[in-house]
Amino acid sequence: MTVSDTGKGLPKTELPLTDNALVVLARRYLRKDEQGRIIETPEEMFFRVATAVAQGDLSYDRHADVHATAREFYELMASLRFMPNSPALMNAGRDIGQLSACFVLPIEDSIDSIFETLKYTAMIHKSGGGTGFSFSRIRPEGDPVRSTHGIASGPISFMTIFDIATEAVKQGGARRGANMAILRIDHPDIEKFITTKTHTDRLNNFNVSVALTEEFMESVEKGKDYALINPRTGREVCRVWAPDIFNKIVDAAWSSGEPGIIFLDRINRANPTPDLGQIESTNPCGEQPLLPYESCNLGSINLSLFVEDGRIDYPSLKETVWQAVHFLDNVIEVNRFPVREIQEMTLKTRKIGLGVMGFADSLIRLGIPYNSGEAVSMAREIMSFINRESKAASAELAKKRGNFPAYKGSIYDNPRTPYMRNATTTTIAPTGTISIIAGVSSGIEPLFAVSYVRHVLDGTELLETHPLFVEAMKKRGRYSDALMQEIAQVGSIQDVAGVPEDLKSIFITSMDIPPEGHIAIQAAFQKETDNAVSKTINFPEDATKESIRDAYLLAWRQGLKGITIYRSGSRPVQVLDLKKGARPLVDIEGGTSPRPWPGRRYGVSQRVQTGYGDLYVTVNWNERGICEVSARMGKAASCSVCRSCGFRDCD
Repeated sequence: MTVSDTGKGLPKTELPLTDNALVVLARRYLRKDEQGRIIETPEEMFFRVATAVAQGDLSYDRHADVHATAREFYELMASLRFMPNSPALMNAGRDIGQLSACFVLPIEDSIDSIFETLKYTAMIHKSGGGTGFSFSRIRPEGDPVRSTHGIASGPISFMTIFDIATEAVKQGGARRGANMAILRIDHPDIEKFITTKTHTDRLNNFNVSVALTEEFMESVEKGKDYALINPRTGREVCRVWAPDIFNKIVDAAWSSGEPGIIFLDRINRANPTPDLGQIESTNPCGEQPLLPYESCNLGSINLSLFVEDGRIDYPSLKETVWQAVHFLDNVIEVNRFPVREIQEMTLKTRKIGLGVMGFADSLIRLGIPYNSGEAVSMAREIMSFINRESKAASAELAKKRGNFPAYKGSIYDNPRTPYMRNATTTTIAPTGTISIIAGVSSGIEPLFAVSYVRHVLDGTELLETHPLFVEAMKKRGRYSDALMQEIAQVGSIQDVAGVPEDLKSIFITSMDIPPEGHIAIQAAFQKETDNAVSKTINFPEDATKESIRDAYLLAWRQGLKGITIYRSGSRPVQVLDLKKGARPLVDIEGGTSPRPWPGRRYGVSQRVQTGYGDLYVTVNWNERGICEVSARMGKAASCSVCRSCGFRDCD
């Protein structure tokens, strides 16, 4: 039996969900029958997930009241206070049963290892997860292959094979796979790797990041050379000038948004279980460093719901943190792991990653400008609280369920922390689609725009205007459709007449914030987070390469574990975009104003092939000339370049 709808083709619900949230749920999360008809309401989805995850209690108490736990978990999600990562919403209580979002797989320097990992990658993508790899162990291009008397093709050739395989595997019928490729800065093929994504017709299922060492960064600062090492022999191949390589990274990031950077030594200094090995890679968005074969389960707290009377309601936030830790630990217990090695490693460390979304919204509710010292202090205060309480909740669980098996030799193996259930408890994820479900700003990002178009789910376009801004303008009697249309053209309200100055200081968008402001917020969260922080450092289209170079150096000095930059317009497709072309501006007496919406018009459409699939461009005109330009991606297209703007789809 199909679910009745709202008259807009969306499922009915009593929950406080926006139309955009219902679109996302209907397209991606709610169960469908064989004819593709929705057979589940949002309430039923949350209950399905809550019931399945509550079963984890039975592993430790066969008399546990799982019905009470299920009710608690249902209320946790249905109230929109907390959302688990997408695979949990998709797969809990269903046949697939794979609930993790993040995986890292090892790749050794052999054909057997490479293609075994490729097989595991396909299995993970099929079940809804994303994968990260370090290709640093693969011998460089041109190196001898003794078994065949040939020469090696190098790591980038194998990245291409993984990319093609990912394209062929649709994740659980809901989303395509996402990958992270990492190469150490001292690999002989590093220069070729740096420029792999400057061509947008390849590796579109990969994010790429360079793993920088402390030695390299110090060589950049001091103007020194450093050694490239053949991973097959462990011997130095040559020495190269560190500032030159660093500038090549800057050039590539300026032109394409990639590669990103991770600070590998810093990540390993924070490795909670060093006896199990070194961390070599992260998940696709970079916020979750993992050991080979580890997985992690993520979830995010909706901060905007904890602002009461101009302050953070910390008692309620504490209760939610404890419930979320219980939920995420249960996810590990009921999870159906796609590969035996992943199950074994994940159960050794039991890593969870509790993070936040709606940070920008919470600042707006508090009346704090995002680009301010007060916002930085609030970021650290909130995340310090969550980190501390998540550890307390994990320790309490450990008293009942036992420490994570790799506790001995871990950073917790001391008299001060005799109990710890999870090797890590906090991560700041991008919260792409789950923030749409919750109806809040994504992760810790500022507003992308006060009004914009969000491209998701095989070409779907969602027009979003920030509800708190609409509410504030209506309270002051300043709201009008014409003003909203004007704002939709530019996103920012800083130069829009008719908007009160105090609102301009609060409703700050990503492009209103200088890079050092973005980095300050990321650093504040990073100081109080076990794993890493997903955050985009936005640059305007006219940003210089020197400004990007300065941002990288600042990120290193501020203690970040990684940094992702994006210069507006540097990629042909953006997941978030302003509504340019919807109502073209025309000159009127030296200024501009919206042209009246055209009546009858004529047009032509052209298909353009891009690295993301077919782009359909339509130009319409009437008697006054061109009046409308639109562009959309074909249904087969996908934007897997998660880091190319403020929205990422790897929650």
